[in-house]
Amino acid sequence: MSQYTQKAILHTFQDMLEKMPFDKITVSAIVSKCEISSNTFYYHYRDIYDLLDIWLQTLKKKYLSEIPKNLCWQDILKALLRALLWDMKNNANLVYHLFNSLSRERIERYIFESTDDTFYQLVCQATSGAAVPEEVLRDITEYNSYSFLGFFLKFLWNDMKEDIDEEVERVSRIFEGNLQWVVKKYQKPIE
Repeated sequence: MSQYTQKAILHTFQDMLEKMPFDKITVSAIVSKCEISSNTFYYHYRDIYDLLDIWLQTLKKKYLSEIPKNLCWQDILKALLRALLWDMKNNANLVYHLFNSLSRERIERYIFESTDDTFYQLVCQATSGAAVPEEVLRDITEYNSYSFLGFFLKFLWNDMKEDIDEEVERVSRIFEGNLQWVVKKYQKPIE
């Protein structure tokens, strides 16, 4: 019953987000539509932002599960953006109800937290032959996570009209250039 209730809450939240901005959705409206008590809602979620975070995590898992794992990071990003673009264009109201009613800080934090670990793994993998200090690995990771954040926000601001392949290749050149510089700077001398 618990999973059924959670799914009902998530589904109701998504339905409401298609019809109204996030900042107009209330816990009381959700529990009324789900025909559950407020206590039931709060058993599963701390507040409306916790529900939002779990809903976004659910979407992220769904998208990532549909992408083959044996692709390079650029092809994974292209596939992910194509899937997002298709969903976003088919659910434009939902996307803009969310995007236009959340604070920029909250959007940035979510995107940054969602990409930070991935970029760290890519940086570590690409610099494995060099003696790069942990602090530098973290700096390069943060830089590239922030670059991706800017790329993604621009993608939304421009109504998702950019060519995904061209944009990912552009971001990839910057990322690869950063990594080449780091590897060259910290390359272990050949003995």
